[in-house]
Amino acid sequence: MGSRPYRRRLAWSAAALLVAGVAVPATAAASGPDDTSDAPSLSAAHGGKQKAKNVILLIGDGMGDSEITLARDYTVGAAGRLNMDKFPMTGSYTTYSVDKNGKPDYVTDSAASGTGWATGQKTVNGRISKTPGTDKPMTTILELAQRNGLATGSVTTAELTDATPAVLASHATDRSCAGPADMKACPNDTVAKGGPGSIAEQSVNHKVDVLLGGGKARFDQKITEGRYKGLTVTEQAQKLGYQVVTDDKALKNARAGKPVLGLFAPGNVPVEWTGKAAAQGGTDPQRCVTDNPERKAGTPSLDEQTRKALQLLEAKQSGKGKKPGFFLQVEGASIDKRDHAADPCGQIGETAALDRAVKVARAYAAKHPDTLVVTTADHGHTSQIVPLEATPPGLSSTLVTNEGQQLKVNYSTNTPGQAQEHTGTQVRIAAQGPQAHRVLGVTDQTQLFGTIRTALSLR
Repeated sequence: MGSRPYRRRLAWSAAALLVAGVAVPATAAASGPDDTSDAPSLSAAHGGKQKAKNVILLIGDGMGDSEITLARDYTVGAAGRLNMDKFPMTGSYTTYSVDKNGKPDYVTDSAASGTGWATGQKTVNGRISKTPGTDKPMTTILELAQRNGLATGSVTTAELTDATPAVLASHATDRSCAGPADMKACPNDTVAKGGPGSIAEQSVNHKVDVLLGGGKARFDQKITEGRYKGLTVTEQAQKLGYQVVTDDKALKNARAGKPVLGLFAPGNVPVEWTGKAAAQGGTDPQRCVTDNPERKAGTPSLDEQTRKALQLLEAKQSGKGKKPGFFLQVEGASIDKRDHAADPCGQIGETAALDRAVKVARAYAAKHPDTLVVTTADHGHTSQIVPLEATPPGLSSTLVTNEGQQLKVNYSTNTPGQAQEHTGTQVRIAAQGPQAHRVLGVTDQTQLFGTIRTALSLR
């Protein structure tokens, strides 16, 4: 009886705050004692005029609500919470792309979706930060950050020339134009035609302070036109002052003051977990294998790369005469790639890897409350959790979770033998720090550009 008036006061206070236009976030009941405190970020988020010194944007490629739920159920249990579940501000955003006439294309690819938050404008599938109809370059958030004197970085588990990292520091008619030998789909982007060259060439020409990921084979292609003709893109990067590193030891020893190019695999960085792919009629119940023999020793994890990137960017922003602040994008790329392959274990392991990077970002923000941290996805994907008794017409797999329970995953966005497809659903966006309130409700991914630009006061 004695608690009822107190409860009524709480309810009245919450209602008053909502009437005043202030969001009251729900507390995650399952958050443990090691949870990063949200008090500084909540204070900052409620201050509409608060500005951020830094922004950390974490992208789970293809990481829709189903992919998050699957990773949660398998790793921490249905009642548990991932690090990405613990943000104080959570909303959803829409992800559609457009055709050349600006009409909706309801299922986006990663190039068009990345262009959305990178430039604030929608484009056609396959295009990298260029307009849908006229194929003209559009200024990106990373370019704005550089113009305003901020340090910049991009970390990915894909090739550094893949769509999501590419949208920040390059402009290409087609996402396939990754290296100098890959320019068939982008004739007007070639150096010979007065264009900026391949995505790899543009990325290093932009002098992004930290570039970490895979794609070494792209950067080892020889340049055939222009100032750096006869050199590989890696050699071009070295000419431009980059420290080139290829394993965790070299990354650890990379020093601040010079840009860093990390190339940790010839193509995409091999995934952390392995297991049996989904099959017609399902699989026997399986536990995922939490290592991968194809992942060579010395390959830094995504959280290790994120931690080092933050260290390098913080050191760069502290230089004499430098404006404080940085923008960093971190991508967990192979959530998407293993979803395409109907590989639940690979997919879960990559979501868990991104979640550890989220923990690094939130720990940094706890010490630097003027940091806006945003976690989201570029689009939805195919995996669905279905009842054990279901008999899906496509591919499925049964897993045994860390709770000892069985869980069935279904992949039915394409016929067996074909790559599974993206979906057009809205996806989660969550944030903490200055301007975090802007992710609440249902927004569009193009509005993320405005959120970051406003938070960093970019002109």
